[in-house]
Amino acid sequence: MRIIGGKLKGIRLQPPANLPVRPTTDMAKEALFNILNNKYDLETCAVLDLFCGTGNLTFEFASRGAESILAVDMDYGCVNWVKNTAKQYQFDQIDVRKGDVFKLLKQMTGSYDLIFADPPYNMTNIPQIPVMVEAQQLLKPNGLLIVEHQSNMKLNSQPGYTETRKYGNSSFSFFEFS
Repeated sequence: MRIIGGKLKGIRLQPPANLPVRPTTDMAKEALFNILNNKYDLETCAVLDLFCGTGNLTFEFASRGAESILAVDMDYGCVNWVKNTAKQYQFDQIDVRKGDVFKLLKQMTGSYDLIFADPPYNMTNIPQIPVMVEAQQLLKPNGLLIVEHQSNMKLNSQPGYTETRKYGNSSFSFFEFS
């Protein structure tokens, strides 16, 4: 897992091999951050990273100076790894919580500039993520929800859908709510 930009650019993080994750590829991550860098000043962004896993995106946002990052995952090993790594690199803007993302989304308040969700591809309720984000009004004006999913899944009928970008077997679908 390589940090591709910001103050830790080039650093390779070595999460434990036994974590139940499928990290976003470097190619897809680089493409995503090229898109985000053209739309946002990441240093002023509040970020919500759902299903954070190894913290691949959390650490990329932190390295690029995101103002605050809330990282959520259900797996204790993932949460522990992200907390310890954030502490090691003095990323004080990272807050890590253990919990079921879907339960948390029903209760969440606050608003974010960017929400990234990378659920396990075999989850059947992935299409509910944009519905729940919109219902809880979790995006700030001009905010963006990005859902990573298998390329054969279509999310274009979900509220706020704007586009999908495909990177091999993985795709990013983008959502904006007014």
